[in-house]
Amino acid sequence: MKRLILFDIDGTLLWTRGAAKRAFERAMVEVYGTPGPIAKHSFGGKTDPQIARELLRLSGFDEDRIEAGLVRLWAGYLRELREELRLPDHRTEVLPGVRPLLGELVRRSDTFLVGLLTGNIEEGAALKLRSAALDCSFRFGAFGSDRERREDLPAVAVERAFALTGVRFRQREIVIIGDTPADMTCGASLDAFAFGVATGYFDEASLRAAGAHFTVTDLGNTQGVLDVLLDI
Repeated sequence: MKRLILFDIDGTLLWTRGAAKRAFERAMVEVYGTPGPIAKHSFGGKTDPQIARELLRLSGFDEDRIEAGLVRLWAGYLRELREELRLPDHRTEVLPGVRPLLGELVRRSDTFLVGLLTGNIEEGAALKLRSAALDCSFRFGAFGSDRERREDLPAVAVERAFALTGVRFRQREIVIIGDTPADMTCGASLDAFAFGVATGYFDEASLRAAGAHFTVTDLGNTQGVLDVLLDI
């Protein structure tokens, strides 16, 4: 049985060490005149459009004013993110075990189809992955630019996997690997397998409480992770 493995990005595969948040804040100020209460606002498990909308609503913006600036917001964010990632002292941090695990999954393409399921807008995801030299590991994905609600993204990923391979992945053939409670719950309507990684802001207990079927502290045990993915 082939498995569809869908990875979150931030906190699961890598950290940009604040580069993305700084870029987002500057773009918000440029387009809307305020970043909203960004310093205290949680980004975890949310899509980029959801984050922008929440911050702007908290700042008193109505929906028409929010919508009117979104195209400019994403253009500004991507420009600022490119600049952040090009800084001489910037280093994107790849999290433990990620490179060897992705290498094994890609090598076993007869068993695993590897994709993304992330709240990042698509071009932002590409910039982050490229900055960590991880971009070649993923053939497709579902992104915050596809749907604003994270729980809508697994179905997008399944449809794209079908278009790519002709395989209709169902239930526990779908594995979502992420570091937030939202990652653990977003695939529930498809009965997907939720694999929690405590490399973000949530520990294993929190991920299990959110519905994770399996958790690890990090992805460092490549063979152990592969064994779990094969035994689902």
